[in-house]
Amino acid sequence: MSQSHQQPALPKCPGCEEPLDAGDLFCGACGYDLSAVPARPDDRPTMAIAVPPAEPPAEPVRWPAAAETDSSDVPAPVHRPADLPGTDSGGRPLSGPARGPLPEQGPVLEQGPVPERGSLPEPGPGPEPGRVPEPGAASPPEPGPVGGPEPAAVPVRHDDRASARGETADGDFALAAPDPRTAEHTPAPPAAPAPAPGTKVCVACRSGRVDPDGYCENCGHAQPRERDHMEQELDAVAAVSDRGLRHHRNEDSFAVSSTALPDGSPAVVAIVCDGVSSASRPDEASAAAASAANETLLEALPRGTHPQQAMHEAIVAAAEAVNALAQDPATAVEHDAHRHQNAPACTLVGAITAGGLLVVGWVGDSRVYWVPEDRAQPTTRLTEDDSWAAQMVAAGLMNEAEAYADDRAHAITGWLGADAYEVEPHTAAFKPDRPGLVVVCTDGLWNYAESAEEMAAAVPADAHEHPLRGAQVLVGHALDGGGHDNVTVALLPFAVRPPGAGSACDTV
Repeated sequence: MSQSHQQPALPKCPGCEEPLDAGDLFCGACGYDLSAVPARPDDRPTMAIAVPPAEPPAEPVRWPAAAETDSSDVPAPVHRPADLPGTDSGGRPLSGPARGPLPEQGPVLEQGPVPERGSLPEPGPGPEPGRVPEPGAASPPEPGPVGGPEPAAVPVRHDDRASARGETADGDFALAAPDPRTAEHTPAPPAAPAPAPGTKVCVACRSGRVDPDGYCENCGHAQPRERDHMEQELDAVAAVSDRGLRHHRNEDSFAVSSTALPDGSPAVVAIVCDGVSSASRPDEASAAAASAANETLLEALPRGTHPQQAMHEAIVAAAEAVNALAQDPATAVEHDAHRHQNAPACTLVGAITAGGLLVVGWVGDSRVYWVPEDRAQPTTRLTEDDSWAAQMVAAGLMNEAEAYADDRAHAITGWLGADAYEVEPHTAAFKPDRPGLVVVCTDGLWNYAESAEEMAAAVPADAHEHPLRGAQVLVGHALDGGGHDNVTVALLPFAVRPPGAGSACDTV
């Protein structure tokens, strides 16, 4: 025979708090299963070990008694802050009702009917002393314990138009902040004056003027330098120059142009210069050399000067332009006052296509490659470096692989600058018998495609049709390889005359 345990009688349902009758197994309101209610334990809750006993609660605040409910069984309005004695955070007495000093027996609450939802209560006078409130009206609270008579109440001032009772002239209650329906919008601050015409504007804030040091006078943002990446394209030549990934500035420079010979046939020019980083102001040296060489060629070729002689004269003019930079000490100090000053220096390589000829000239270790349009034909390097490695190979002391693997391989033995022993321009003329592409570049590119075969593999197949895109691809090839140096390359597509004009790359 099983024994059943009687469930304890519960006064209210654990689920909905409704009263229960004795013997109910389910709540009549929510259906709660009362048989599942566990019996109340007889022991006391376990106290946590090493937990200090709680401090006795502080004496509760003796608030004045709240008013009784009205006939609608809705609680009367709550107390106002001014109905309780005390001081504010500044030590001043809290304000009371706006009718004058408070009576000694304590504050008197103004009671009235409960306003409907969304409406404001209408202020009204309080009950007169000694008068019994009518039925349904709120009765005044009993005074709480007050230490003594309170000082006179200071009325709250919402704004300049508020009355002592907190009302405006139109009967509406004043707001602590301006009414957004009537307040005018704050006018926007005046815009910064536009920079004067011709002034360089910041690329970040689009409003500040850029100072001579390359920083915005408004937001201080450093401006990208124009020479960090340069591109130029003409009808028959294109060039791209990039700062690379390791250098803080671009010390390369180039110049591309086209002109006409006395017979009206076109002549295309590409000059590429590489500043010597160990010299002072290498960026200025390369820019001056490229500009001087290009201007000289544009003057000499239309006069009928032979392209090879014109190239020689252009290199000499470039050397003189670089030498002139060393004769301006004021500019040198302004450029970098805390660096050891020496003569600016750079290398130069150039190419001219005119009258079926391909003329190249150079001083230093920048190079020219010939890449035939038909890649089955051999690719050729048309220049010889003025470098330690080239001298070792020419003397037979090392093979090319050993020489360029040496740490001294890129030490140049020829350059343009005031401290050069003697400028010896190298020039050569060729008459290709097939179309191809002339690649004029600095060592920032050929370091990643040194041999002629590697350069041919890096040149896009359609570079002779789209030279700018081909130059961009070659610069990207150097950047993908590490970009340790500035990278500059110019591409000149070469179109031949009818067959029988000579053999490929025959030196004149």
